[in-house]
Amino acid sequence: MATDPLLRQGSGSTDLVVRAGPTGRVWNALMSVGPALFVPLALGVPTLVVAFWMALAGARASTVFVVVGVIAGLEYLIGWPAMVLSQARGILRVEFAPAGVPASLRLVRAAGPDAWLPVTALREVWLTHKVVEPYQGDSKPAVSTLPLELVLRGARERIELPFVGDPQRLADSLKALLGPAEVVGLLRTERSTRERPQPSSRWTSGGSASTNSGGG
Repeated sequence: MATDPLLRQGSGSTDLVVRAGPTGRVWNALMSVGPALFVPLALGVPTLVVAFWMALAGARASTVFVVVGVIAGLEYLIGWPAMVLSQARGILRVEFAPAGVPASLRLVRAAGPDAWLPVTALREVWLTHKVVEPYQGDSKPAVSTLPLELVLRGARERIELPFVGDPQRLADSLKALLGPAEVVGLLRTERSTRERPQPSSRWTSGGSASTNSGGG
């Protein structure tokens, strides 16, 4: 059977690893502490408007700083749970058990694993190799991404896989693993060309000159 770096076989299951790391609500909350700092930055314009309005009203600078700090703190406290909920649904790996011929599967998310499902609940597996190629004269290399779509009974899950090695090898490995369960699998390749940056338009002005010559 073909093997792929993203597929790791353990004693009880074969795992499609999207992102390594621990799981659980506490860990997910801790991992959201840093990204939540971007929430006050994203909402910085309304905060600056309030600060500007207070300054025009004659408020002291210390008062403006305190109010801005309180607003930013509230934005952080509101944004943190939102980031936790957003990241909690992220899929870390897909487990197929038992390891040889799987009869069940489950999605392991950042907040913890979902319930086990029969492997027959997985209807289709779509693996898309997307390649963005450079335009003529572009010095940047081509960029490849590898999204995976799992068509489950009553739901669809889209996973952005890390691009490692050969997509065909991963497709062959998934086919060998899920073929006995009659899961339909398909690998497709989509190619596009990176857009050429548009030159900035410049207004240029020039003068005209004329030369008069005379002879006698």
